[in-house]
Amino acid sequence: MFRYNVRGENIEVTEAIRSYVEKKVGKLERYFSDAPDATAHVNLKVYTEKTAKVEVTIPLPYLVLRAEETSPDLYASIDLVVDKLERQIRKFKTKINRKSRETALPEVNTAIFANSEEVDEDNNSELEIVRTKRLSLKPMDSEEAVLQMNMLGHNFFIFEDAETNGTSIVYRRKDGKYGLIETD
Repeated sequence: MFRYNVRGENIEVTEAIRSYVEKKVGKLERYFSDAPDATAHVNLKVYTEKTAKVEVTIPLPYLVLRAEETSPDLYASIDLVVDKLERQIRKFKTKINRKSRETALPEVNTAIFANSEEVDEDNNSELEIVRTKRLSLKPMDSEEAVLQMNMLGHNFFIFEDAETNGTSIVYRRKDGKYGLIETD
C-alpha cells in the first residue's frame, strides 16, 4: 500500500487535490502482486504563467519510479504523470521478463509484479541498440565542452575534465540552461 506525501508550492493542497492524487497514483498498485510498502512523494507547483507542474517519485525495492509533467491544468498534469509511470512499470516488467527467460533468473525481481507473464512486446524495439559510436575523450574545461556540444547540435557532450582528469558530461536542460555531470 502506498503512503502519500503530497506537497504544494504556490498552491494549497486541498482535500480534493489530495484525494485526486491518491486515487490516480493508487491505480499503479494494480501492477504489483503485493502492494509494496512505499511512499509516493508528490510535489505540485503552480507558476505565475498559469502552468502547473507535477512531480511524482516512488522509491521501490528494485527501481525508482519518477516522472514529471507540466501543463496548464493541474489535474491534467496528474493524469499525464500517472500515464508516464505506467509506461515505466510496463517497460521494467518487460525487461525483467526477458532477462528471466534468457538467463533463468530466480523469480525475485518478478515477484513484486502481478501478472508477470504479461509482456508488452511493443517496447522491445525501444530497447534495441541501433548504433554504436566509439570516441576518444579530449581534455577540456566545461565551457569548451558546451561550445563543442552546441557546434555539433547535440543535447549532451562527453569529455575528459582537464582539471580533474575524470570523465564528465555536459547537457542541455529543458529550461535551456546547461547541466554538468562529474564522475568520481
